[in-house]
Amino acid sequence: MTGYRDTQGPVPGGAADQPTGEHGMTRRQLIRHAGWFGGAVVLTVAGGEVISHIADSRGTSAEAATGTSGSLRFVQVSDSHIGFHGPANMDVVGSFTEAIRQVNALGFRPDFVMHSGDLTHLSTADQFDQVRQMLTGLSTDRVFTVPGEHDSIGDAGRAYRHIFGKGTLGDGWYSFDTHGVHFIALVNTLSLEKLGHLGTEQIDFVRNDLAGLSSDTPVVVFSHIPLFAMYPQWGWSTDDALKVIALLRRFSSVTCLNGHVHQLFTKTEGNITFHSATTTAYPLPKPSRAPAPTPQVVPARQLKAALGIRTVGYRQGDRELAIKDTRLA
Repeated sequence: MTGYRDTQGPVPGGAADQPTGEHGMTRRQLIRHAGWFGGAVVLTVAGGEVISHIADSRGTSAEAATGTSGSLRFVQVSDSHIGFHGPANMDVVGSFTEAIRQVNALGFRPDFVMHSGDLTHLSTADQFDQVRQMLTGLSTDRVFTVPGEHDSIGDAGRAYRHIFGKGTLGDGWYSFDTHGVHFIALVNTLSLEKLGHLGTEQIDFVRNDLAGLSSDTPVVVFSHIPLFAMYPQWGWSTDDALKVIALLRRFSSVTCLNGHVHQLFTKTEGNITFHSATTTAYPLPKPSRAPAPTPQVVPARQLKAALGIRTVGYRQGDRELAIKDTRLA
């Protein structure tokens, strides 16, 4: 692999804050720049440190990142918006089909695929059925989902839960364990005023769900809207997420994966790392660069470079997750 490697922890005033490279960017700025403006970003979370790589055109497999075969490997896709029609992407079915093809061409069979919300654009029965049929084309043993706000239009998520909510609790939340990792899938899109919202019942679920776990258990949390204050002015935050974050603080390794924002971004706070995923539908503007998060029109030849999937690898027994974001281009 070629590119940039940051071996410093996120300590203000440390080496990560010192200018480096011909453009005078700090290491942290370089990571942030890569996250906002594309390129495959591979992050390894180990021992409380985040080591980031800007992948070259050949990329790197999750197996190579974790240094072993037989590890847990899963894929995150997000924001397919099936049913969207507009100049930002005239063929969201085609781009989601390409994302599925890319998952199936990874060279390994993912243990599962997670779709982190906005499966549909208008939450109609036909759109949900189309997504369901498309997801059956994935070469994986299991598919999991969480709803986005576009999956809850007009009915508080009932149509979504009818197809995708079997076996879940409350409004669609659940948890599961595999390969020594505990996964929690949350719903924060049903009580939207401005920000995402979890609610007391769901927070109580998380508290009870985590109660019996050892503090050295790796925890991965899925949600549609970020659980950190990425850009509250646009609703890119969850108003009561700090109550869940407090419950996660005792764990040595926590990774939160979300969709919603249609672009890559990474933030680390102590033991918790947040990763926002890109989309398979259309790009949204960068915060503060537009009056609202409306679909962005880019030249057709550049669209796939703004869309992508995420692969994650984990080797059982280690506090380590390896994350790779890959563009559809």
